[in-house]
Amino acid sequence: MTIQENEITTGPKDLGIVEKNATVEVGEVKDLNIKNADLAMEVAFQSYGMEIDEATNRKILRKIDLYVCGLMGIVYAVQYLDKITNSFASIMGLRTDLHISGSQYSWVGSAFYLAYLVFEFPASYSLQRFPIAKTVGAFIIAWGFVLCMTALPKNYGGFITTRIFLGMLESAVTPAFVLITSQWYKSEEQFTRMSFWSGCNGLGSIIGSLTAYGLAKRQEAGTLPIPGWRLLFVIVGVITIALGIVFILVIPDVPTKAWFLTKEEKLLVVERIRTNKQGFGNRNFKMDQVKEAFTDMRLYLNFVVMILIEIPNGGMTNFQSKFCLYFKRKRNLKKRKIDKNREFTNIFLGILLTGLGYDTLGALKMSAPQGAVEFVGLILVGLLVSRFQHRMFIAVLGTLINIVTGCLLAFPKSHKAQLVGYFLFGLSPICFICYLSCISSNTAGHTKKVIFSATTLIGYCVGNLIGPQTFIATQAPTYTSAKIAIVVCYSLSLVIIGLTYYLNSRANKIRDEKNERLPADFVNAEFADLTDFQNPEFRYAL
Repeated sequence: MTIQENEITTGPKDLGIVEKNATVEVGEVKDLNIKNADLAMEVAFQSYGMEIDEATNRKILRKIDLYVCGLMGIVYAVQYLDKITNSFASIMGLRTDLHISGSQYSWVGSAFYLAYLVFEFPASYSLQRFPIAKTVGAFIIAWGFVLCMTALPKNYGGFITTRIFLGMLESAVTPAFVLITSQWYKSEEQFTRMSFWSGCNGLGSIIGSLTAYGLAKRQEAGTLPIPGWRLLFVIVGVITIALGIVFILVIPDVPTKAWFLTKEEKLLVVERIRTNKQGFGNRNFKMDQVKEAFTDMRLYLNFVVMILIEIPNGGMTNFQSKFCLYFKRKRNLKKRKIDKNREFTNIFLGILLTGLGYDTLGALKMSAPQGAVEFVGLILVGLLVSRFQHRMFIAVLGTLINIVTGCLLAFPKSHKAQLVGYFLFGLSPICFICYLSCISSNTAGHTKKVIFSATTLIGYCVGNLIGPQTFIATQAPTYTSAKIAIVVCYSLSLVIIGLTYYLNSRANKIRDEKNERLPADFVNAEFADLTDFQNPEFRYAL
């Protein structure tokens, strides 16, 4: 089929789709105006019947990976850099300059996630109601501005206020990226892409670590115009604002408006995702899908598992620099008599950790190896899933690694074993990625997907709220309770993963046995905004 060099036209205005706000049994279809269908429906009538050969598919996929997934990875790296900047700043003089106590610093991390939690539903709602790329781009620009303003506070109250606004604004990014990934990629491609852009957190950690180290060196030399930690916030904020502008210019709100695709490729993108049985999205907020979401057991499993896996993350994100400083001091105490200037052995990926005495410079550098483990490790995990398509097995494997990580941090007396545990913590997001991909692949119906995404990320916030509180100031620098909490939380999350797998595999088996189908004359049913409960042909990815 050849596409003429003219604008893509819309399809029929009336077609068989599920009626808005109606209670619909599996397979039941009613007639209604196209506005209640998916955004892809209008174009689907032109693309219907088109076939895409493997070479063309690879060409389109390369373009999507370059412009969409690549930019999401960069933004996600900077988002994580924004989150951990206060961790670097805390050992660059922030706590001293603003007179922040240990218990107050714990609330700095919790305040961010409390604001994230409160604003999650409004942010997710705005992503459905308004053009998604422009909306998330505006959020990015706004949080970049707030980050720049974080350099101004003179006391604890002013600083924690900026963290609250930052949490509110960053609440839109992850749900937006889940929705964008489901727009552009087939179900079997989504985990790999989420592993990439989520793994870019590690890239953010590397960049942040080395930037903070460089500023700290300049600060020691007395060549900075303002304190290094304040300049760090300004630099990262300006980068974030620039990325927000680029995001708006590069990422289209729907794939059929992509400037980097030809007319024919825009239609073929629709056919690529037809097997997802989901489409691009729907801007009508449907109460029947809201009700269905809250009757779906998966929603509650997602919520609980997020709390469990994010309690460790919430603590480590805010206290990782203190862990680094603790490890360096233990290492130096042992080796100082042998050779003060001797380099650490090569631990991961050829990255050398240098012993530099009791100052904070080495502690700042030590976040880089963990970031490298996360960046490389998560991408490799994504490639593994793309080959074998068993994401829940990978979630179990990742959680077992996390349990080992927690044990290495909590129980050995050897600082070498603890340091290995600290670096392995870079692989902790594996389970998080798995559940994000389940929202993307296993939750059909756009409003239902938005509810699932928001609720899951509220669980993410609750876990990150609790996490910093497990770091009890009186236990510094060992933080024993926090390390034990890591082991307990990951162990409990294994149970939730098992229940999720059982629920999805059982649902698939029942549907296979019933072998129900939608009406044969229901054209483009894949883009009718049916939920996974309403569509008997839907199968859950395992």
